[in-house]
Amino acid sequence: MPSPLGVRIAGSGSAIPPRVLDNNWFISRLDTSDAWIRERTGIVERHVVSDGESTATLASDAARRALENAGMSAGELDAIIVASITGECPFPATANFVQEAIGARTIAAFDLCAACSGFIYAFVTATHLLQSGAYRNIMVIGAETLTRITDYADRTSCILFGDAAGAVILKPTADTAGPAMLHHRLHSDGSGASILWVPAGGSRLPASHMSVNERLHYMKMQGREVYRFAVKKMLELVEDTLAEAGVRSDQLAMVIPHQSNKRIIDSAREKLGIPEVKMYTNIERLGNTSAASIALGIDECRRDGRIKPGDLVLLAAFGAGLSWASALIRL
Repeated sequence: MPSPLGVRIAGSGSAIPPRVLDNNWFISRLDTSDAWIRERTGIVERHVVSDGESTATLASDAARRALENAGMSAGELDAIIVASITGECPFPATANFVQEAIGARTIAAFDLCAACSGFIYAFVTATHLLQSGAYRNIMVIGAETLTRITDYADRTSCILFGDAAGAVILKPTADTAGPAMLHHRLHSDGSGASILWVPAGGSRLPASHMSVNERLHYMKMQGREVYRFAVKKMLELVEDTLAEAGVRSDQLAMVIPHQSNKRIIDSAREKLGIPEVKMYTNIERLGNTSAASIALGIDECRRDGRIKPGDLVLLAAFGAGLSWASALIRL
């Protein structure tokens, strides 16, 4: 088992746009039904941005709430990392817009793109930066406006996605017997890159060379392949992480998985023998929010007391790339 890395969550925050699209919105526009959507995804409603809202505005709101929760000012931050696949613009980084919006100093600010696994990738990256001793307070944000790249003519995928942001502030700890990251796994398989992607808008197929009628600027997903991958990796990820960390599932206070599909989450929970109360879900209320989903779960569970100091919490995610990641933390 790798050595624990001392890190604690000093504060957390989230931001959810007020506009709601419930299943009836899709029923009025597509050949679908509430029962079909609920049965296949578990989603009842999702929140979406309106004009004037963006990935950066959501990320900034979540950051401010995390600072308030931690009793800190933006001037105390040493770095900002934003995990997102729906950045504010091609460049600069969304983190730069957040930095300006919250009034942070001239500190390190950058984005990390690992799709739905992005928040865990960013959490692990920040933890290792803290171990260097050069940083003391790092803001890690998962923020997405997936509805900006959703094809609402695709009935199989458009029902899935929502917009949101979540943020945590991480600090190093000297005593690894207390708050710490006990184990982590980061993986990717590039052979599956085109199973879930946005084909156009980058250097491969610039937007200026593309016909809008091709709809290649929207997310494309091979649903069956993604589902098979997710079911397999979710179970493997949790089992392997616990085995390598020497932790039993009944020792966990909470598992906070990426919110891709309720059926995937329930299947893994049942096979692992984890009680429903210990498997966090928000997909029924928020849909799939990609890199934001685990950050939202951490914030909600911290605030309502479902997780508390000393608890073991497992974070697990999988997504485009294809990527998958986990982090076992003690609060």
